[in-house]
Amino acid sequence: MIRVLLATLLSTLFLLHAPALAQTGVSPPANGTPAARLPDPGVDDEAPPSAFIAAARTAIALNRLAAAMEAIERAESRVLTRHVRPSLAGVPSDQPLVVQLRAARAALARGERAEVLELLAGVAADPALDATPVPSQTGE
Repeated sequence: MIRVLLATLLSTLFLLHAPALAQTGVSPPANGTPAARLPDPGVDDEAPPSAFIAAARTAIALNRLAAAMEAIERAESRVLTRHVRPSLAGVPSDQPLVVQLRAARAALARGERAEVLELLAGVAADPALDATPVPSQTGE
């Protein structure tokens, strides 16, 4: 009976932390099950990066950490503007906004909300945040 309870407890803890593990680069055991999608942050896909930063800050205030992670990831993908050779595609960007957003994702995965909010405030104050046009999804 105790073994069953312990196994159930450990399984529950693993399931609760699986999204955070995905963001830290630690992979849960492969068992053929697809990874769960993070919740939609509630921002239009055509929105500027600042809208995703605002959504992340709101999600953190509402304790919706998975939605905050998704919003930060989407903001990061929108500010990522670089052209690299295919052989260097795996090298992380050193663009300042991308570096700050990467740090915010890592802090969120560690549960450091104050650090995340501080990093996001710095990103939101950067005039370059919305300077890069968001590519249209319609191909125009």
